[in-house]
Amino acid sequence: MLRFGFTIASILLAQSTIHAQPLSSVLISASKNINVGEGQLFGKTLTPDCPTPWSITLKKLHGGKQEGVQLLTLDNGKMKITLVPTRGMGVLNVVMGDLQLGWKSPVTEIVHPKYVNLQLRGGLGWLEGFNEWLARCGLENTGQAGQDEIVNNVGDKATVDLTLHGKIANIPASEVVVLVDAKPPHRITIRGIVHEKMLFGPKLELITELSTEPGSRAFRIEDKVTNKSSQPQEYQVLYHYNFGRPLLGDGAKLHVPVESVKPYNANAARDVKTWNRFAAPKPGYVEQVYLIHPLADEAGTVSVLLHDPKAERGVLLEYAKKQLPYLTLWKNTGADEDGYVIGIEPGVSFPNARKVERKAGRVPTLAGGASHTMRMDFTVLTGDGDVSHAIDRIRDVTTRRDEKE
Repeated sequence: MLRFGFTIASILLAQSTIHAQPLSSVLISASKNINVGEGQLFGKTLTPDCPTPWSITLKKLHGGKQEGVQLLTLDNGKMKITLVPTRGMGVLNVVMGDLQLGWKSPVTEIVHPKYVNLQLRGGLGWLEGFNEWLARCGLENTGQAGQDEIVNNVGDKATVDLTLHGKIANIPASEVVVLVDAKPPHRITIRGIVHEKMLFGPKLELITELSTEPGSRAFRIEDKVTNKSSQPQEYQVLYHYNFGRPLLGDGAKLHVPVESVKPYNANAARDVKTWNRFAAPKPGYVEQVYLIHPLADEAGTVSVLLHDPKAERGVLLEYAKKQLPYLTLWKNTGADEDGYVIGIEPGVSFPNARKVERKAGRVPTLAGGASHTMRMDFTVLTGDGDVSHAIDRIRDVTTRRDEKE
């Protein structure tokens, strides 16, 4: 087993090459009572034949509400991806040169879950720690705070208070492992396991992997949710991908082929004709939400593109519609001080209250021992040719649909 001391890295590399098995390093393990704390891993030691220098850094934060939080940064030689194992394996940001996937939240510290009161302000306490590029919502529920009905441990119906966006983003990872392919192109994977379990309640497990190749401007997030109970269990997952400057600005635009777009309320309905266009910061802006049924291409893939005001840079997200059938757009283009941001949110349901989604048939159930896997591929686009090509691909999906009709 590879430790963060790396004194036996060269031996492990030779063994791994012989057996074609990935190099493995355990950073955090509740089952083994391990947390390496801080340290670095260098690609030049583990993959000496790789022409691109890469590294992984684990560090601990101090001061205020971030005391004890650990950050794990994967530098693939072209981009840096920073994960937060302490906060459900969320992703703080992705940085490539002067381009960042992320946003500037009024919550400036990376808040340890022990300081987050999910019940605060009628179940809105999740917002006390909300500042990541990726904050997962789930796993028991993903939507608005409110009451729902369950069957309790003695078989009676009972009312429970569900909090905004669920718990998973505020549960520290129980296991974190680094995996590196011994053979080129030496794909690097960060695997985390997060448990959302209780007696007489949900017993759900999230296994998440973020992976990339050295020198690449693309990366992948692949999650598997498993019902560890012997009994069927409802579950919900929604990916809250949040974008501020520099991609967001006056004239930035979202491209996605759609079957339908529905405004969340009357406030959103006022601007439904410009639902996918974004304005400059406006103090006092009231958030708008749009519920989208995306259109997939012939391979079943949904493509979502966000580009900057000049259509010169952007990010392309691709995923299977059967894995994540619904898409939500959150527009919160208020003043910079209040959080200038939009959220692109694929999910297994919309972020309504769970009872609303259940009534609409959008709360899936996992049988005992069953799993659901979701994979999302991201590519950072840095040239106008890249952006225009992605726009054409998305436009073609809509055109083919229209021709069939």
